[in-house]
Amino acid sequence: MAAIAVCLAICALATLSDAQTAPPQPKRIVSLVPSVTETLFAIGAGSRVAAVSSYDNFPPEVEALPRVGALFDPDVERILSLRPDLVIVYGSQTDLIARLGRASIPLYVYRHGSLADVTTGIRDLGARIGMAGAARTLAATIDKAFTDIRARLKGAARPRTMLVIGREPGSLRAINVSGGFGFLHDLVELAGGANVFGDVKRESMIVSTETVLARKPDVIIELHYSEPPLPEALTRERVTWRQLPSVPAVKAGKVYLLYGGELVVPGPRVVLTAQTFARALHPDLMPWGK
Repeated sequence: MAAIAVCLAICALATLSDAQTAPPQPKRIVSLVPSVTETLFAIGAGSRVAAVSSYDNFPPEVEALPRVGALFDPDVERILSLRPDLVIVYGSQTDLIARLGRASIPLYVYRHGSLADVTTGIRDLGARIGMAGAARTLAATIDKAFTDIRARLKGAARPRTMLVIGREPGSLRAINVSGGFGFLHDLVELAGGANVFGDVKRESMIVSTETVLARKPDVIIELHYSEPPLPEALTRERVTWRQLPSVPAVKAGKVYLLYGGELVVPGPRVVLTAQTFARALHPDLMPWGK
């Protein structure tokens, strides 16, 4: 009994120590990272968000919030004037991190790489702002959705897929594609495709039409981070790929132009992107509209 009492006393002291060293729960959060902003609202912390980046547009509630710049043009004076008790920044914003550090502003430094980092980051953010339970629930929901996609596509052939993340409108110049590293590559693999540039361990690269011809993708998925254009403009962009009639994807009519701001945001809506990719690659197993 004495040993148990000592153990309980030690545990109580440890709990008290953790409570004393844990950072206070922030009430005024400035987020420069759209995916983290989405997560904050998704776990019920939207009322704490005091300002967002220039590129935040989801959920609709962010439209009413002040803007404080973005990755390359953060407005430090504006951020400080809002008196935040937590600022969410990209890990690459070293100058901003140093300036806010000198002002003793608490920071949450965001980094992402793989698809697995999405749910890991959600859990970490939840723990940082005192909403660990809600964050775990959201992360578990995303993980389950991924598991369901994998189960539906189990055993299916994996078409050679080229994921285009940018090009000059109306032409096949400056074709920017996903390489074999990063969450977009992982989404292609999750959705039952084989990235034709998976052997290139980079997030993205510019390729020529000659390289596209040599890689021979069976499916081309092209991402546009906006609402769909008028039908005439959409048709023009689809027709652009007919300049490469010998590419298997073009020959088979398997060039998919996808539109939506969520497509390159590694936040809670990443499930929608995974499902959309899977429907493009395996419409027989993942029918559109279901």
